[in-house]
Amino acid sequence: MPMLAEPSKKYKSYTPINIQDRQWPSKRTTSAPIWLSTDLRDGNQALANPMTIEQKTLFFQQLVKCGLKEIEVAYPAASDTDFNFVRMLIEKQMVPDDVWLQVLTPAREDLIKRTIDSVAGTKHAIIHMYNATSPLFRNVVFRNSKEETIALAVKHTKIIRQLTEECTARTGTVFKYEYSPETFTQTEPDFALEVCEAVKAAWGKAGPGEARIIFNLPATVEIGPCNLYADMIEYFCRHISEREKIIVSLHPHNDRGTGIAAAECGLLAGGDRIEGCLFGNGERTGNVDLVNLALNLYSQGIPPNLDFSDIQSVIEVVTQCNDLPVHPRHPYAGELVFTAFSGSHQDAIKKGFEVQRTRHAEAEAKGENKYWDMPYLPIDPADLGCSYEAVIRVNSQSGKGGIAYLVKQHLGLDLPRKMQVAFYQVVQDTADREAREMMVDDIVTAFRRTYYFGGPSYQGRLTLRAFEISSEPSVEPDGETGDVQDERRRFDGTVLVDGVLRVIKGEGNGPLSALLNGLRTHLDIDLSIREYSEHTMGEGKEAKAASYVEVVQSGEIRGPGWWGVGLDSDIAGSGLRAVLSAANSYIGDRPLPELKLLVGFNKQSSLADVASVILNSLQLELPKRLQASFFEVVQRSVKDKDDNVLEKEVSYDTLIQLFQETYGYDVPAEQARASLKSFKMVYLGDGSDSRRQINGELVIDGKARAISGEGNGPLSAMLAALHNLIEGTFAVREYSEHSIGEGSEVTAASYVELTYVRGEEEKRNTAWGVARDTDITASGLKAVLCAVSKLDLKMKSLVNGN
Repeated sequence: MPMLAEPSKKYKSYTPINIQDRQWPSKRTTSAPIWLSTDLRDGNQALANPMTIEQKTLFFQQLVKCGLKEIEVAYPAASDTDFNFVRMLIEKQMVPDDVWLQVLTPAREDLIKRTIDSVAGTKHAIIHMYNATSPLFRNVVFRNSKEETIALAVKHTKIIRQLTEECTARTGTVFKYEYSPETFTQTEPDFALEVCEAVKAAWGKAGPGEARIIFNLPATVEIGPCNLYADMIEYFCRHISEREKIIVSLHPHNDRGTGIAAAECGLLAGGDRIEGCLFGNGERTGNVDLVNLALNLYSQGIPPNLDFSDIQSVIEVVTQCNDLPVHPRHPYAGELVFTAFSGSHQDAIKKGFEVQRTRHAEAEAKGENKYWDMPYLPIDPADLGCSYEAVIRVNSQSGKGGIAYLVKQHLGLDLPRKMQVAFYQVVQDTADREAREMMVDDIVTAFRRTYYFGGPSYQGRLTLRAFEISSEPSVEPDGETGDVQDERRRFDGTVLVDGVLRVIKGEGNGPLSALLNGLRTHLDIDLSIREYSEHTMGEGKEAKAASYVEVVQSGEIRGPGWWGVGLDSDIAGSGLRAVLSAANSYIGDRPLPELKLLVGFNKQSSLADVASVILNSLQLELPKRLQASFFEVVQRSVKDKDDNVLEKEVSYDTLIQLFQETYGYDVPAEQARASLKSFKMVYLGDGSDSRRQINGELVIDGKARAISGEGNGPLSAMLAALHNLIEGTFAVREYSEHSIGEGSEVTAASYVELTYVRGEEEKRNTAWGVARDTDITASGLKAVLCAVSKLDLKMKSLVNGN
């Protein structure tokens, strides 16, 4: 059946209350009402699967923790489960002395008696009786006249008075009485007053303060707007006698979706107390939400006298016990209520936090209140135990401000505006492509990957490992202008290029231009800086510099740019890392030219440059004399190939190959002239010296030779053994060693320079040997043999095969 074009033919409008001088619209709420939770009664009866005793116990404990002082715990006469639950709370002494247990009963004597029995022995109890008073229920459901309806309420009120007085005399329980004219908002206002006056008279004990009778005026079904409910409450409060002896309690339902508004307007109209449920559970569309009401007050600076400092734990208990979720958009409690996806909203929140931070600092300095005043956030999420992580979340509708806010919150980086625009496009492309929300971790990971930021997992093809910035001496003043030229800077650094350590050198007006000069010279990466900014992160000893660089291809200042970011405790290091971050984005996956040194007799590269290549590539820290020796080898290699060439570019790979061939380093044993097949070193000392004896087997010129020799140490023992095989005399001119690596992966590197004098000719030869082994003794012995392999030896004749 479709909706009617003229619904007035089927539905009647509400009847307004004629109050000529209504007061409630001009009033303000300045204090919290008395709160009553009816989660365990009204909320529980609305569940498809009512709570177990264990669940009700957990819920009760949560209500007490939140600060509820009046809790309607059951309809004890309805079931043994409810009755036993109430008795358990009392007998196990789970009810704090300042908490009132409220129990509900209909107007039936047998049920009233069982209800009172359920709370006997507790310190404070409220007996809540109801009967329906509206024409619909009087005429259709119960077929009672007005007089019969009043008589029913009066009779059973007197029964409650008698039974509670007897219980008090027997157990000491202090009672209050609450009466509800059920379906109040559908009852004639004057008849509701008549019933309540009769009940008050029948009770006969209403007095001021704690002796007040409670009249609960429920919107059992919400049938009109919130202003109608307020009018009915004001009318009741203005016409009931002995108002000072009455607590007017409000019990709104949410059939029209205005339960919160009805409750707040009802308080303005004179209400003293509100009955409801946490997060609005209840029949049909639910009871009024106590959390929402309390936090509405809190956000207006009014203490609600309820504590939701850890709202997530409250949500967990309520959802666990009710087996109902809290809607993501539920006020204050939903997972999305403090979240902005819209770009304009995110930008406003970001700016709001920045301005508020400054405003709060100024207020604190003056000893003034630090007021919360934020776009789109009426309450500080932190007051409810929530973090700011979910305040800004990103989807395809989000803006650069929100994305920048998340980067700042989680990485501490305050991106320049143009970089915000660049990274915004990265995130939007991903969100559009995947058609989903970008979570915080997604955004942080995208940032790290885009700008190669955050450690080894995100490093690009170019990574700064070490650097030194030095100054060139100032030049003389310009002859024409008299101005002193700026000092030049020199960059000497080690950069990991596609997994290989390389030496990069360059000069410029500052550290960044010097690095760019080095990249241009060594890697053919020709870039210029278009924009640069920096800021400090942290304070004191923990402070670091964050730098942001946008580079463009040289000569194309208006062309496309590439952004980079760097973080370092040193400001120069921060900027250098930012340049390499941007350079990584620029080069993408295109091949880079092979790194080369310009060497020769008109050399540009120095001895230290060549040594750095060996160090970075092979991790070998060459002794100074070996550095000089190899540098001469490199220079001769240029001249040897062409007498007319005095300098030439030599690739790193060629340089490494030349080193290995020259010194026998890492050459396979079968390719070496002399190699160690096996050995055993024996200690001969008696405590006064350190003599050693070596026994083993060598391979020289492809032939295995047994060796034996003694000396003051392993190397001299090896030389003694060699003297038995080779004519002439060996001596160690220089020896050094160092470790490579750490822990279980450590190896020893040894460097030996040998001199060799052969027979009467007194011809002296020298050679260096370099070797590496996990055993430091073996490393030294192998280095000796590497040097031996490079010498012009004369073997002794074999005697008897030895």
